[in-house]
Amino acid sequence: MKIARVTATPLYIELNIDILNINKTNGLSIVFVEVETDEGHIGHGITAITDEDVVATAINELAGPTIIGEDPMANELIWEMLYWQLSPRGQTGYAGHAVAAIDVALWDIKGKVLGQPIWRLLGGARSTVPLYATFGFGFFDREQIGEAAKLWRQNGFDKLKMTVGMNALKRRDDERRPLMEAIREDRIRVRNVREAAGEDAELFIDANCSLDQYHAVKLANWIEEYDIAFFEEPITHNNVAQMAEMRTRTKVPVAAGQTETLAYRFRDFITERAVDVLQPNVVIGGGYTQIQKVAGMAHAFNMPIDNGGAFPFHNMHLHAGVMNGGMVEYHHVSVECCKAFLKGLPEPKDGWLELPEAPGLGFEPDMEAVRELAGAAKSMGQGKG
Repeated sequence: MKIARVTATPLYIELNIDILNINKTNGLSIVFVEVETDEGHIGHGITAITDEDVVATAINELAGPTIIGEDPMANELIWEMLYWQLSPRGQTGYAGHAVAAIDVALWDIKGKVLGQPIWRLLGGARSTVPLYATFGFGFFDREQIGEAAKLWRQNGFDKLKMTVGMNALKRRDDERRPLMEAIREDRIRVRNVREAAGEDAELFIDANCSLDQYHAVKLANWIEEYDIAFFEEPITHNNVAQMAEMRTRTKVPVAAGQTETLAYRFRDFITERAVDVLQPNVVIGGGYTQIQKVAGMAHAFNMPIDNGGAFPFHNMHLHAGVMNGGMVEYHHVSVECCKAFLKGLPEPKDGWLELPEAPGLGFEPDMEAVRELAGAAKSMGQGKG
């Protein structure tokens, strides 16, 4: 059996988010990848949180042609081929996204050929995974975010995550708002969520790398009283030295890793004691082939792992497969995006997801929807030009 076709399609999914009578248009860029063998087996994968056109072009014009004719079951060999083709000098970024999408598709094929779901091929440690809901987006004002927390508690979630930082560093040029002003607002928002969610809820915050060390530490110390389970990506660039120092200056645990694409970055997080929780993501960080190794490193150092960076339906396989698997992020926007072009997705129940028994990923793309979304992405690209 050999790889006969690799196709990457950029998608732009625009959603109308209607929560608490707040109508908000939100969009997400995704690269959808299909890998087909000469025996007719088809696997699919995705990547996101990147420029969809750049990654799709890299796959269609460089990564895909590199592996045509190779054995689709040889995940290690193919991963190394793609690494040396796309990032031969240790670069991070787009290359890792391209490898991740292809690798996920290959594992989908492997599962279908062997008649097993991916989580069983990765070890089959458990058949259900716990979820935490990412609900607290910046478009909620300080009062609305508390009401949103109550809504998610009513929906069966007792683990909740909200964003902080408000892209403060990124928007210094157009918003002209001092970082101190942004984190003062965050302190109020966190307080409102804690009061609304109740003392028994686990509460996580995520700055998406949008603060410097000074303001990240300041915010963490301000909100210690609200029992924050972890502070995700508090510092820009996931600066290893600064996150390590931050851990000595606050009681709030630090988490990171959702956008890291090479294993050495996770090694540095561990050995430099920069984080309390690792957050690898299979659709960003090189796919199952690499992230199962990251999980192994974490296990050796007795460090917990959780899914960060959304896309629970792909990441649930890792956390159900390995013995040290943790929580999976049920990110509302990414979930709705997946529902727009994937069918057969599992539904949460009381804050848990049950893993599928169907082979491979256990769900399939709706190709008519993929074509429609691809057309929308193309139109947007032409509009930008």
